[in-house]
Amino acid sequence: MSEKKDVVTGSDAPHWSEKYELVVGLEVHAQLITESKAYSSDPNAYGDHPNTNVSVITLGHPGTLPVANKKVIELAVRMGLATNCTIAPWMHYARKNYFYPDLPKGYQITQDKTPICTEGFVLIPSTEDGTGGAQRESGSSPGVTTRSEKRIGITRIHMEEDAGKSIHDVDPFNTLVDLNRASVPLIEIVSEPDIRSGQEAYDYLVEIRRLVRYLDICDGNMEEGSLRCDANISLREKGVEAFGTRCEVKNMNSFRNVMRAIEYEAQRQSEILSNGGTIHMETRTFDAGKGSTLGMRSKEQAHDYRYFPEPDLQPITVSAEMKERIRKEMPPLPRELRAKYTSTLGLSDYDAAILTDDKATALYYEGVIATTSNFKSAANWVMGDVRSWMNERGLTMEQFPISAERLAGLVKLIDSGKVNHSTASQKLFPLMLEDTTLSAADLAAKHDLVQNTDEGLIESIMQQAMATYPDKVEAYRAGNKGLLGLFMGEVMKGTKGKADPKRTNEVVRRILEQN
Repeated sequence: MSEKKDVVTGSDAPHWSEKYELVVGLEVHAQLITESKAYSSDPNAYGDHPNTNVSVITLGHPGTLPVANKKVIELAVRMGLATNCTIAPWMHYARKNYFYPDLPKGYQITQDKTPICTEGFVLIPSTEDGTGGAQRESGSSPGVTTRSEKRIGITRIHMEEDAGKSIHDVDPFNTLVDLNRASVPLIEIVSEPDIRSGQEAYDYLVEIRRLVRYLDICDGNMEEGSLRCDANISLREKGVEAFGTRCEVKNMNSFRNVMRAIEYEAQRQSEILSNGGTIHMETRTFDAGKGSTLGMRSKEQAHDYRYFPEPDLQPITVSAEMKERIRKEMPPLPRELRAKYTSTLGLSDYDAAILTDDKATALYYEGVIATTSNFKSAANWVMGDVRSWMNERGLTMEQFPISAERLAGLVKLIDSGKVNHSTASQKLFPLMLEDTTLSAADLAAKHDLVQNTDEGLIESIMQQAMATYPDKVEAYRAGNKGLLGLFMGEVMKGTKGKADPKRTNEVVRRILEQN
């Protein structure tokens, strides 16, 4: 089979889509941001020296007892509320029995019959032109004006602990094991098989990562393994309700690779089915370099995990009071902010998507509009000059030196007509980056940047300019309106660029058109 290098969508959809429908469900593992591990006081820290954040509890030595981390429960509830789930009022932990070199206990503490969150959903953006929502929003192509949304069901979210990490690429003859990650707290977010394309999978993952970052429960870094995704992929003939045989693809380290793996696997399965073959349930891995999936093991031969209630941990309850407290402590979520920015503030869908792409940018913008009502101008500054400055330096919004209140002062200064946008962008904004104490108004006054709106001065300079260029005056009055720029330039030069361009334009036109 030829290698599939690129993903295609819309009018360039693959030929198999004429006969088959793609069915995808995703399992997302998110490492939780806690100081200690799921069931012990061992530190939960990424990047420490191998095998230093372990203890007899993490290793499951006989006679040791785990203790549930309350913070893990609260963070799981946060995610459940954000994804519209039902929160279980009572649940217990389960023991999942299997052995890997990086799971020294020989079992994993997880949840089986009583997951903490069930029956939720997220909404993913899409566009009528078939290009998908999240990629267009996070890219640099403006103009997305028509948006619809698709509901992706969440089957369950459950708490569990991570295994350690097996390292195969350091020693060519041996596998090394780092147990620092063993017992790090996770939530597993299991979607319904509602995803129908690689693009929808991409959009779903973008929304999940955005949520965990807004909620401060996971940093969402796939490169460090704190957010991991497995995809269950199958095909069925169009019009058939029964699902086809699925294959699970693991070991994908980016959203783009998840998208590529899904599209490749759909092509692979369609060729097998079209040739009269049978899809076998199996676990596969994705080779990002080749753009293809490879078989790892057959799912029919998977061991029985022998789940049973974890005997060393008591069942837990989540009261209505606890849920309400957690709900009140949650920050505004991206969907809520997008709705506010489009319906209340009058911003475009594109602007709202950019401003809510990450939590820090959204909160900064919220701070700006808290003291200015020019919502569009504030959005333009945040998406334009502010973002440009940070991108050039590889910085984040948290590192931006101008406070939201000071930027709002700059917006108000422009609105008042005391400085024009060009002066603000080219001179005042850089000064505010250097001097982080003075307000925009104080800096404008200090550096003589306040516009001069004295009409008498403008008229005086115009009289001099008209005396210098009498032929140009006659040409203008004869219909050559392009000469307006010459006289505008003379006035701006005479006022050292401090004249209000809008007001100056009005005065210059009036004088030139007088007989």
